Amino acid sequence: MSRPEQLVPGIPILEIGGTHVTAAWVDPADWRPSGVSRHDLDSHADANGLLSVFVAACADLDAPTGLHWGVAMPGPFDYVAGIGHFTGVGKFDALDGVDVRARLLQMMPCRPARISFINDASAFLVGEWLAGTAQDASRCVAITLGTGVGSAFLDDGVVVDSGPDVPPSAEVHLLDYAGHPLEDWVSRRAIKRIFAERSARSDQHGPNDLDVKEIMDLARSGDQVAAEVVQAAFQVLGEVLGPWLKRFGAEVLVLGGSISRSWDLIESPLRKGLSGSLELPVRVTADAERSALIGAAYPAFIAESATPAG
Repeated sequence: MSRPEQLVPGIPILEIGGTHVTAAWVDPADWRPSGVSRHDLDSHADANGLLSVFVAACADLDAPTGLHWGVAMPGPFDYVAGIGHFTGVGKFDALDGVDVRARLLQMMPCRPARISFINDASAFLVGEWLAGTAQDASRCVAITLGTGVGSAFLDDGVVVDSGPDVPPSAEVHLLDYAGHPLEDWVSRRAIKRIFAERSARSDQHGPNDLDVKEIMDLARSGDQVAAEVVQAAFQVLGEVLGPWLKRFGAEVLVLGGSISRSWDLIESPLRKGLSGSLELPVRVTADAERSALIGAAYPAFIAESATPAG
């Protein structure tokens, strides 16, 4: 990577999520993050407020001028142009139509030479492919389970987000099941809603506004309604995802996101749903945040590697 005379510990990156922004250095020699700094973020803030937090995180790295930065960003976002398209998604609405690249280049005190963007789910999968659970695979798929269902498809380090072998825009959440969007069946809001609707013991459970973690805990403790809701949700996910994994020729499926921590509960129904289409390794990330940081650096690394020296 082309660098100024001042030695730096790698590629500077930002990893932006719905509640945080993390800055770090990532050394492509061993894909090890360092200097990690995390800031809380209100995704409902105005554009200046959001960009100011991004810039404050950048400043923590005290990077010299002229570097190529990598930024992992949730969608919908034009990753080539660097412009937000966040209409109606409930987060980052103030960045809809904003040229985030131009604003950052203007506001960042370190004056980057370039900024390369990558989708946050894609960054996670790239990190898993480079230094995580998918290192032995050429074609791999990631699903992130949290507020919704994120997805990414990768072929030898290249993000595949179009074509006949992936869902529209490679976004699994756009798929349907039984005439309803997938996230009406499996997502944070879906699991909460279905449990509340099916639970006939409101006096025992208290108000039917339990969050997913509490519902998972109930399922572990033997609550039949909770167990059935969890089993049904992740069997649906397997049934919807399986044909696309087969079409893509996936060699491994990697899971991340907060709900993936309940692998003890979701493994069996997910595998049952997948079994109608194929059998393949399903692995849960050991460190989703680390993988996302690594993946955020990769587009900048590739771009700089392709640039002739001098």
